[in-house]
Amino acid sequence: MTTVWTALLLCVSIYLCIPLGSYGALIVSREDSDGSVSRLLKKRSVNSAEIEVQNVKIDCKVASRFAHTVMTSTALNKANVSQEVFFEVELPKTAFITNFSMEIDGKTYVGEVKEKEKAKKQYEKAVSSGQTAGLVKASGRKMEKFSVSVNIAANSNITFTLTYEELLQRRFGKYEIMIRVKPKELVQHFEIAADIYEPQGIAFLDTHATFITNELLPLVEKTVTDKKAHLSFSPTLDQQRKCPDCDGTLIDGDFFIKYDVKRAEDLGDIQIVNGYFVHFFAPADLLRLPKNVVFVFDNSGSMSGKKMEQTKEALLTILSDLNPEDHFGLIRFDHTIQKWRPSVSKATQENVKAAKEFVKNIYAAGGTNINDALLLAVDMLTAAKENKIISDNSASMIILLTDGRANAGEGRLSKIQENVQDAIGGNMSLFCLGFGYDVDYNFLDVMAKQNDGLARRIYEASDAVLQLQGFYNEVASPLLSEVHFKYPEDTVNSLTGSYFKQFFNGSEIVVAGRLNDIEMNDFAVEVSAQGEENDFVIKGQATAQKWDTIFPDQEYIFGDFTERLWAYLTIQQLLDKKDKGTSEEKVNATAEALELSLKYNFVTPLTSMVVTKPETDEKPEDTMIAEKLTEDQRTGISTPYQHTGVSTPSQTVPTGYSYFSSPINWVDGDPHFIIELPDKNDALCFNINDKPGTIFNLVKDPLTGTVVNGQTIGDKKVNPASKENTYFGRFGIIHEKFGIRLMVSTQEIFVSEHGKQAKLFWSDNTSVKGLNMDLQVTKDRSLTVTLKNSVKFVIILHKVWKKHPYHQDYLGFYTLDSHLFSQRVHGLLGQFYHGVQFEVSELFPGKDADKHDAFMFVKGHRLVVTRGWQKDFRNDVKNGENVPCWFIHNNGTGLIDGDLTDYTVSGLFKTN
Repeated sequence: MTTVWTALLLCVSIYLCIPLGSYGALIVSREDSDGSVSRLLKKRSVNSAEIEVQNVKIDCKVASRFAHTVMTSTALNKANVSQEVFFEVELPKTAFITNFSMEIDGKTYVGEVKEKEKAKKQYEKAVSSGQTAGLVKASGRKMEKFSVSVNIAANSNITFTLTYEELLQRRFGKYEIMIRVKPKELVQHFEIAADIYEPQGIAFLDTHATFITNELLPLVEKTVTDKKAHLSFSPTLDQQRKCPDCDGTLIDGDFFIKYDVKRAEDLGDIQIVNGYFVHFFAPADLLRLPKNVVFVFDNSGSMSGKKMEQTKEALLTILSDLNPEDHFGLIRFDHTIQKWRPSVSKATQENVKAAKEFVKNIYAAGGTNINDALLLAVDMLTAAKENKIISDNSASMIILLTDGRANAGEGRLSKIQENVQDAIGGNMSLFCLGFGYDVDYNFLDVMAKQNDGLARRIYEASDAVLQLQGFYNEVASPLLSEVHFKYPEDTVNSLTGSYFKQFFNGSEIVVAGRLNDIEMNDFAVEVSAQGEENDFVIKGQATAQKWDTIFPDQEYIFGDFTERLWAYLTIQQLLDKKDKGTSEEKVNATAEALELSLKYNFVTPLTSMVVTKPETDEKPEDTMIAEKLTEDQRTGISTPYQHTGVSTPSQTVPTGYSYFSSPINWVDGDPHFIIELPDKNDALCFNINDKPGTIFNLVKDPLTGTVVNGQTIGDKKVNPASKENTYFGRFGIIHEKFGIRLMVSTQEIFVSEHGKQAKLFWSDNTSVKGLNMDLQVTKDRSLTVTLKNSVKFVIILHKVWKKHPYHQDYLGFYTLDSHLFSQRVHGLLGQFYHGVQFEVSELFPGKDADKHDAFMFVKGHRLVVTRGWQKDFRNDVKNGENVPCWFIHNNGTGLIDGDLTDYTVSGLFKTN
């Protein structure tokens, strides 16, 4: 199931963002020429009426599964001053950007694809002259966000155009295109159009959207013939309205297109166009092969809690789905290894029931010994074959699930990969599932590819069980094994991969190549494999069909799509070979993939697109870089020349990678300070340990007159078995210019504004609107403090059972909109409001077997930091949400300015 997902946002003024539609995004912001924030806040007269979005269109054309998507947005600056316009696009992570252009008042600026190192030098030159970069960033699980900005003169217009291409993958018997549409506001001319051309014939095509009402349903136009389909959705302004007199929009959700093609011949479909061919193979009505699967799952200490519960729940369901002719085994590992049974067992009801009892009684503890667990799984399957327990025509596989890194047994990753590859010897497949962000995903990915499998990240979320089950369902029904494609050696060249370990139900194998003679229109084809009962062999003749005959109404669908499909597939496979081959193979694969990327203008992990923005009266010429993210970069690791603060929640941190961010900060718990980096990809954290009753300055901004102090409290009495815990029990918030004083404790809330006083209680849902401050109390949960034209604070109340022998109620403090503070803001939290630069490198085992240490370079210090977790209680006051972070020891020494004692004050309302 391949997702084509795009998104559009229109943001008006410098801070206000109004989502406008799913596809690309125009974010329009006003900026004074001197960059003055204070003047900006006073000069917000530029509004959405002065930026007119004239056109937004998503045009997707699919020819034989190869999708070519063009996204266009046009805007007019109707104001009498220049304005900054941002264009944001979300595209599938499997796609390659092929073109980006900006047309400004009739002049076109086109992006140029360059080798990454050359692009890096051009970028660094731009940075050294004070210019900035537009980047591609990860967006969710499957998407990437491309963003760029440009300054538009008064009464000028701009058209952004971005093109990307990808090969749709067949999963669960269908191809899927998904377009997210979340306008939040009415759009002048909004259109989604899709044209699908499939020479095999379209077996079925369905479309639906989560936002479609009875009134909107007729606007989804769908025309499907034997080999073509056209879909469009283009509501007028009035049709988008929630009601006749309101500006709200009905368009808010996801638009889906799902289809499959006819499969009349077992040989598959072969397209020959202009000297290139592509072979699609997915025969119907094959019997399922028996499978032999060993589940190897991590139950180390880091898997404790919800991850272990979700893993067990998924395994119980998967065991129920095993077919009676399958064989299976279970191996759990921490720093020790335990088999459920010495050998694989047939999936009878009795054996499945016994296996479930084994799973139910597994608990998380200990280290992570990946090497020995995998080798034991290989031994189990090898012995089962040698002892004739499993049949020769069955498919064998190992499914590994881990959330951490090898820190017991063999710890050298390259050695583990070597050991596993030598042991498997091509006799079975290995699938690796990385649970969460602390896995070394690249290690798992390479190891899976080396053994005819693949890796998949399982995201820590409420749907983790469904993710695990979904992956298993993809590989649960092998139909063929040892699949070989043969073409005449004197006829074809430059083949993509032509051997596949297994073919699974609902999927599709794609092979592409070049013909020695461009005029050749037919050649022999043979596909051989191991089937359920005997050998599967089919032979036939590939014959070119004229596309102008099949699709007479189309002069040409888009370019030489078969050639581009071949190039796309070849680059993907060369990138895999670059990761898993020998040293010589890696060098050759890298060079070949780079050459093809440049030739076909693909933005791949080896290339970058350089866009030069035009010079204006307000801003000099500017350079932007768009690049393809690796999976590690998707989880937050930025390349050395990306200074935009994509940071890492993973422990996979290559040496010298740097970060820059504008974070969200809070303090909660015992007391834990957390500096959250953008997009919640990562965080820094530290604790403070001092005696109860100490008052710390958290925030102090001399320009805005805002001060926040917090006083710690201790436990009712100290637990003899543990250290003394401290928490924040009172906060004092002062705004000198507004004459505001606010005292928040675990019992009550006092507020004073210019001498007028009020008292609020946690036991009530209360809203209070003052001249310069609004307060909202959510009963026994939180207090939201909003200062006029300024920041917002949230204070969380943690209630503890009154009869608890040790603990008592305490508070947490969260800062929103921290960018509104001046550059002079300071305090234990405030000093981080405008970012922090640091580097993390040289990961190594820590004192805790389940956590890793690393070196951090920050503020001129070299610190040893630990990878850990803290809690964010904003959405879940009781349990909180895990936030991965780099923990700085010794009261944040080296990270915070000065010493902890520098932040103590003598009173809750002290301002100096």
